[in-house]
Amino acid sequence: MRSSSSSSSSSSSSAQAGASSDAVDISRRRATWIGATTVLNWAMLALFTQLSGPVPPFLLTALAFGVAFVCFVVYQCLRGEAVLAPMRQPPLVWALGVGGLFGYHALYFIAQQNAPPANAGLISYLWPLLIVLFVALLPGERLRGFHVVGSLLGFGGAVLLIGGDVDAGGSLLGYAAAFACAFVWSGYSVLSRATRTVPTAAVGGFCLVTAILAAACHLAFEPGRWPQGSDWFGVIALGLGPVGSAFFTWDIGVKQGDLRLLGLLAYFTPLLSTLVLVVTGFAAPTLWLAGAAVLITLGMLIGSGWIGRRRSSRASD
Repeated sequence: MRSSSSSSSSSSSSAQAGASSDAVDISRRRATWIGATTVLNWAMLALFTQLSGPVPPFLLTALAFGVAFVCFVVYQCLRGEAVLAPMRQPPLVWALGVGGLFGYHALYFIAQQNAPPANAGLISYLWPLLIVLFVALLPGERLRGFHVVGSLLGFGGAVLLIGGDVDAGGSLLGYAAAFACAFVWSGYSVLSRATRTVPTAAVGGFCLVTAILAAACHLAFEPGRWPQGSDWFGVIALGLGPVGSAFFTWDIGVKQGDLRLLGLLAYFTPLLSTLVLVVTGFAAPTLWLAGAAVLITLGMLIGSGWIGRRRSSRASD
C-alpha cells in the first residue's frame, strides 16, 4: 500500500512539474512574439519620420514621446493600474533609460533630416551588430573571428552608402548622427541587462522625461515650426508605434522571451526599413543601396554567429 501511495505521489509531482514547465514555455513564446512585433514597428520609423514633414528634430522627439506617454497613461488607467508607482526607480535606471531613449531619437531625427533617409536608416541600424561586439567584450566573453568579419562587412556597407551618395545631398552632420545612433542604442541595450528587474511600465516615465528634455532643447536651440496638416499623421504614428508601443513590447520580449531569436530578428530591421522606403517612394532602388543592404545584413548575420550555427547543425545532421 505504501509503495502504491508513493508511486501515485511521484506521478502527481511529475505531472505538476510538467504542467509548470509547459506554462513557462507558453509564457516565453508569448513574450517572444510580443517582442517580435517591435521589429515590424521599427521598420516603419524612417517612413513615419518622413511623413512628419520638416519638423525640427527636438520638437519631433518631444511630440512623439508626448503622444507615447499619453497612450501609456490611458492604457494604465483602463487596466486599473498605477501610473506613478512603476516610475519609482534608482537614479542610474533613470539615467540609462532617458539617455538611451532621448539620445538615440534626437540623433536619429537629425540624421533623417540631414542625409538621405535610406542611407541614414541603414547606418543607424548597425546597432544590432554593435550589440554583438559589445557583449563579446564583456567579462567572461570572447571576441571571435566571426564577430570581426561581421563587423567589417557591416561597416563596409555603411561606407558604401556614403561613397554612393554623390548627388543625394547628405551632409557630414547627418551621417555622423546616424553613426552615433548606432553606438547610443547598442550601449543602452547592453547596459540594460543590469536592469532586468525593472518593470516594463517604467518605460512610460522614460518617455515623459524624454519628451520634456526634447521640448527644452527645442526652445533653446531650434526655430519654431509646428507640424502642419498631414504632418500630424506622421507625428501621431511615431508616438503610437516606433516611438511608443515598440519600447514596451521590446522590453517584454527581452526580459521574458527568447533573446537569441529576438536578436536575430532585429538584424533584419534595416532591410525591412529600406524596403518600406523604396516601396513608398522615399528611396530609389539603386545598386548602391542594394549592395549596402546586402553587406550590412550579411554582416549582421555573420556577426551574430547565426550562419555558423546553421552550418554546424547541417553538418551534425
